[in-house]
Amino acid sequence: MPSDIDIAIIGAGAAGLAAGIFAAETNPNLSIALLDSAKTIGAKILVSGGGRCNVTNQRVTASDFHGNRKLIDRILRRFDEQATVRWFASLGVPLHTEATGKLFPVSNKARTVLDGLLSRCEALGVSLLTQHFVRDMTREGEKFSIQHSQGTLRAKRVILATGGRSLPKTGSDGSGWALAQQLGHTVTATYPALVPLLLEPSFFHATLSGISHDVTLTTTIAGKTFHRCTGSLLWTHFGISGPVVLDASRVWVRAAAQGEDVRLHLHCLPQITNQDIEKWLMQAASLPGRKLVPTLLAEQLPTRVATTLARVQEPDLSDTPVNLLSKEARRNLVQTLTNLVLPVIGSRGWNFAEVTAGGVPLEEISAHSMVSRHVPGLYVIGEMLDCDGRIGGFNFQWAWTTGYLAGCHSALNIMKQPAAEER
Repeated sequence: MPSDIDIAIIGAGAAGLAAGIFAAETNPNLSIALLDSAKTIGAKILVSGGGRCNVTNQRVTASDFHGNRKLIDRILRRFDEQATVRWFASLGVPLHTEATGKLFPVSNKARTVLDGLLSRCEALGVSLLTQHFVRDMTREGEKFSIQHSQGTLRAKRVILATGGRSLPKTGSDGSGWALAQQLGHTVTATYPALVPLLLEPSFFHATLSGISHDVTLTTTIAGKTFHRCTGSLLWTHFGISGPVVLDASRVWVRAAAQGEDVRLHLHCLPQITNQDIEKWLMQAASLPGRKLVPTLLAEQLPTRVATTLARVQEPDLSDTPVNLLSKEARRNLVQTLTNLVLPVIGSRGWNFAEVTAGGVPLEEISAHSMVSRHVPGLYVIGEMLDCDGRIGGFNFQWAWTTGYLAGCHSALNIMKQPAAEER
């Protein structure tokens, strides 16, 4: 590997690999290298989506992301989900759409996705430099000097794609932000996102561990609703997880870190309105027989959940026939079913977070090319940016899109004009 190259991409995750491929396809004559601190490439890709890799979603819009949605929309439009499907087909990785709207490789193996990316890099002559931890980077004239664990490399253009701090065991340590800050960028506060939540140990969650069902979660801050989502919740020994919890976690974690009065409200029967739930209980009470409260609730909820919700009432309704419910007990039960405040005490942290909230502000990056507005010739992409999507393939789409823009534009501009004139 020569000590002077055209494009250095720091970080060989999803965004970095995409950037390397698109840069090489745009200008095959360039020397391009990806530097990564890990011994092997693609650990986060391999563990994503339960080992299947949720590549994108059938519909991706700016509303699926947190951040400056005006800029996010401008960026996403330049390489959308359909472009992603066509691109992966060209890599020999056809995708299929599931009922949820998520797209996975037809093989249902994340390894297929990683192999497709790595094979394309190899075919294009993109160098993959593993165990190359970048310690420092400075700008010297028209080039960047990159000091890494194996020596020094000089490059005309640099693409920062080191990711955030989520899943550090895969190599994400947030070190890229320090490099960006050294060169004049700011970094907003960062938080774990798409992360399971911890509940007070005394709560009943541990008795329901392993059970999942559809719910609606509403996050309020100082009494005002800030986020609401419906989906599958998984009860665990430590608290709650599942898609709906991961989506709700971002707002709760950030608000709690800022010292705000944040609460998470559980609606166990999202398909039924509060008024209809009360009618359901009253109608059941009017029927002949002595149906117990847990038995009735089990018509709409998993049996163990139904039994637990009846038991935690004051008084305990485990052995109470529906027709003997007092008006107050019925209303308390409706409140529990529709607006139970969950005693969240924290999240499982970076080791279990799927993505990072916060990072380099999008306002400091060109939405046209991902080039820095502060440092000519520097591009910032992927999870390093202050943009994070909900669960469902959206964060991978962000990686492919930003990688496409940075890869194409860095390659086009490197031969056309000096870095100082890039936009």
